[in-house]
Amino acid sequence: MIKPRKPKSGNKIASSSLRPNVLARNRLRRWVTPHSDIFHNSILEELPLADVLKLFDVMLVSVEVKTRENYGAGHMPASDHLLASFVASWAKKVAATTVQNWLAGLHFWHNLHSAPWFGHSILRSATAGLTKVVPAWSKHPRRPPITLEHMHALFHGLDLLNKFDTAAFAVACIAFWCCCSRLGEQVVDSLNSFDTIKHVSCSTTIRHHTLPNQIPFTVFHIPWTKTTHGEGADIVASKIDDLTNPVTALNHHLSANSNIPATAPLFAYEMAKGGWMLMTRPWFLTHCNQIWRSAGLLELTGHCFHIGSASELLLRGIPPDVVAMQGRWKSCAFLDYWRKIVSILPLFVTSLFSDTCISLVHSSMDLYACHDK
Repeated sequence: MIKPRKPKSGNKIASSSLRPNVLARNRLRRWVTPHSDIFHNSILEELPLADVLKLFDVMLVSVEVKTRENYGAGHMPASDHLLASFVASWAKKVAATTVQNWLAGLHFWHNLHSAPWFGHSILRSATAGLTKVVPAWSKHPRRPPITLEHMHALFHGLDLLNKFDTAAFAVACIAFWCCCSRLGEQVVDSLNSFDTIKHVSCSTTIRHHTLPNQIPFTVFHIPWTKTTHGEGADIVASKIDDLTNPVTALNHHLSANSNIPATAPLFAYEMAKGGWMLMTRPWFLTHCNQIWRSAGLLELTGHCFHIGSASELLLRGIPPDVVAMQGRWKSCAFLDYWRKIVSILPLFVTSLFSDTCISLVHSSMDLYACHDK
């Protein structure tokens, strides 16, 4: 059972009817101000309590639980100069993204309680100024990408007769070649976090097709993404002429772990003593990093699959608009992502990808940027 965090030694939390001591994820709903009390009373004059509670529930679902945990609350409604002063007070102390998350939480809190949002010109100026004076320690280096060398290390380092390794290899190949934006679209964070509304299960329909040029591809639907929410998205795995072909990896996993119930996660695996187990993110990444470390490669995070896959596909001559569609980027977001990729492209320079190849990628992205304007 999760309990609210205790205060640091020597401190205590003052009792307040407006700010009860609740979990961080519940503050948006439970923390109130005189304004929100007035709003709650007025809405109850028009709607029954059950409808009001359902309204709040539906609005809160629009924000992921993890995001809610980073959101807080404060004075409401907050004036433009109060918001700007709050931002300025954190100049040279925190990263710009930290303040942006705080403001997003405050903005949502205002919307949830029908308070006007006054953050306009003064707040924009203060936020712009803060981004120019962020402390050096908050500037994290670019995440390195997962390269084809990492993927080949997995192929040679995993035991593909082992059911756990087979499932892990399928996850890695799908994440890499299908440009999956979040590893959480395939694996779960912990053993008790599987949710059929948000995680793909074995009951999903897996469709196998063949293009006119005889290239096979496989499609399956995931029920939830960070951007589409309940609409989900289709994951398209096309045959790649490589040891890490995602179509082959997925088929091998489905064959090796065929005795998994339909209600289980798609990438669950059978256990040697019977039964099955979920593939969790920590187990998957720990196992991958053990192999990469043994191969003398960098240890990486789940997001590095997205960076590496986009770079690899671009270097193979895949048109930028196709890569953007595969990774489910909007045009402007993909261009922002490209600016991050540029700094790590030299890591891909091998006998297959020369300086000339990288120059061609730069040219194709320039054309894509011009077309997007």
